[in-house]
Amino acid sequence: MSYLTVGIGGIIGSLLRYYIGLSSVIWWSSPFPIATLVINLIGCFVLGWFTTYLSKLKLFSPSLLTGFGTGLVGSFTTFSTFSVETVQLIQNSLWGFAILYVLGSLFGGLFFSYFGYRLGDILTKNRLQREGDTYK
Repeated sequence: MSYLTVGIGGIIGSLLRYYIGLSSVIWWSSPFPIATLVINLIGCFVLGWFTTYLSKLKLFSPSLLTGFGTGLVGSFTTFSTFSVETVQLIQNSLWGFAILYVLGSLFGGLFFSYFGYRLGDILTKNRLQREGDTYK
């Protein structure tokens, strides 16, 4: 069952990434790869929240959780595109954009992961307190 949920999640995540990439061309004309940066930061936040909130509340089957985390979020975010776009910026002598992209991806990813984790932690505590359970 996990193979199926990961596959379906992968299809959804990659299509979402593709759609956001296409639609960013309409409003962004700079050589800076904003679409991939935004996609990866959203993925960091969602995975941080997901691993803290949904996983701990046991609301969904392990197979569905794997499909969401590995399939959907894993295919939505993309390290390979980030790497290729960074190399392209460097090859085009856009060093400032390349450095900004690498640092923004690294520190932004860590920040958004932490923010998602903290939000998930707060939501988990609040939900369990309402239900009368304790949270560790």
